[in-house]
Amino acid sequence: MQQGGCFCGALRYEIEAGESHVVNCHCSICRRTSGAPFVTWILLTSDQFELIVGAPAILQSSNHGTRWFCERCGTPIAFQTNQRPGKIDVTVCSLDDPNPCPPREDVYVETGLGWSNVE
Repeated sequence: MQQGGCFCGALRYEIEAGESHVVNCHCSICRRTSGAPFVTWILLTSDQFELIVGAPAILQSSNHGTRWFCERCGTPIAFQTNQRPGKIDVTVCSLDDPNPCPPREDVYVETGLGWSNVE
């Protein structure tokens, strides 16, 4: 098990290690909702994720996706889409120790920033 949460501590969660894929997403929605050039996500099944403290605010960021974040400090925590039922993407840098989760792939690079040096 690995734990994570938001900056202020109002949200805490656990993820279960196992089969997962880690990606840097360069889509415009990830950039706008994070204020960063890309977001690194660990892709999990819903049963690998458990909220243990608090309840996230939820933003409907597209017609198929919702984003979870802390209402107090704004930290992005997770993303779910109806295009992948039973899955949840968790922001790697909200983990207490993100070091064991290096990205293996960059996605939506065609919409990424020209200066992000990703092809």
